[in-house]
Amino acid sequence: MEKRQRLAFGMFSDIHKNGTSYLLVLPAMVYTFIFGYMTYPYMIIAFQRFNYTRGIFNSEWVGLQNFEFFFRSYKALTVTFNTIFLNLLFIIFGTLMALVISLVLNELRKKLFVKISQSVMLFPHFISWIVVSYVLYAFFSMDMGLVNQLLNKLGIASVNWYTEPEVWPAILTVMHVWKGAGMSAVIYLATITGIDETLYEAAEIDGANRWQMCMRITLPLMMPTVVILTLLSIGKIMYGDFGMIYALVGDNGTLYSTTDIIDTYVFRSLRQIGDPSEAMAVGLFQSVVGFILVFGTNAITRKFFKEGALY
Repeated sequence: MEKRQRLAFGMFSDIHKNGTSYLLVLPAMVYTFIFGYMTYPYMIIAFQRFNYTRGIFNSEWVGLQNFEFFFRSYKALTVTFNTIFLNLLFIIFGTLMALVISLVLNELRKKLFVKISQSVMLFPHFISWIVVSYVLYAFFSMDMGLVNQLLNKLGIASVNWYTEPEVWPAILTVMHVWKGAGMSAVIYLATITGIDETLYEAAEIDGANRWQMCMRITLPLMMPTVVILTLLSIGKIMYGDFGMIYALVGDNGTLYSTTDIIDTYVFRSLRQIGDPSEAMAVGLFQSVVGFILVFGTNAITRKFFKEGALY
């Protein structure tokens, strides 16, 4: 009892001392509470035939029938594969590019150039995917696209890129990396700035060059952050980037074989069928798989690389 009282007193004392900090984090806490924890009771509709008039506690219970909607679909394997495959591409190439950017910027000595470069690389992160879709169309449109114009000048016939599903995993990966690598690089740069400078001084005294310092000091000390961010990304591997896919691909059925993911498939089904129970069932499946992946990869990481484990 006394321990609880001490903890409560310490918490209120900390809030009193750091009131401004808690006030800044309050909107995020409220948002998480409303759209995170308060939505948990609605997961029950995954096992119901949800009726808007009856509500979540009086709708008809149907067990696992809503899950059959997805798992018996002929597209289930395709959209699941596309979701995992695209996310793996995003994680691998996004992480590598962010690491390269952060290491290169750390080695540059012109501070003004570094600041300008950071601003330029951060800018795509704040551009809407809708705007990006028009930029992409300017490159890959059949008649006026810059890529086809370049091909024509080289004597190659124009390609209708929006009917070529094989190239779109690469296109989506490039766009995802272009838009997100700058923000990830900022996180890695923050990690680098926290490295003890005496390590570099000692290495310099021992005759190490900049490349050796980078490989033997900077990169190894960045690995815990890299692993943690990768673990968090693996937890969302069953969730595709719906905003990106739908903005860049839309309802172009020609490209579904390589770009249709679980989120876009469920969105189309919900829009056409109008059954929220089936959409919730797929969402619950994604969450469970994500939890298992995070738990499993964290256990493996804790065994072989304890510094990078989440817990």
